[in-house]
Amino acid sequence: MAIGFTTSSSFGSRAVVPDKGMSAPYKPRVLVAKFGDGYEQRVRDGINNVQRTFTVSFQNQPKAIIDDIAGYFNSLGGVDNFSFTIPDSNESGSEETLKVVCDTWSKTYSYDEFYNLTATLREVFES
Repeated sequence: MAIGFTTSSSFGSRAVVPDKGMSAPYKPRVLVAKFGDGYEQRVRDGINNVQRTFTVSFQNQPKAIIDDIAGYFNSLGGVDNFSFTIPDSNESGSEETLKVVCDTWSKTYSYDEFYNLTATLREVFES
């Protein structure tokens, strides 16, 4: 699979590739105990404490494509996961497939029959 994801058959079975410039901020979950003298202790919160999120966009796409992507996200309802393939930063030319959920997306009506869609995909750790 190339970078991106594939929608289900009810939404055209499209291989969806996000625009270039996808961002992926990292924010580890850490438990912190702060003491009165400025001293603090930190510990990882869970086994997988670094959860990645990806902000993807699809700009100036035909209405049918944006409607299929938005419909696919809507059908998952922010609950069901799907596979998302990204470049593997550890090995040149290879890819990594993650399980993600999409619980935030926004559709913008650009002009005529061309729309934009921006979504946040959150990595989940489950089978």
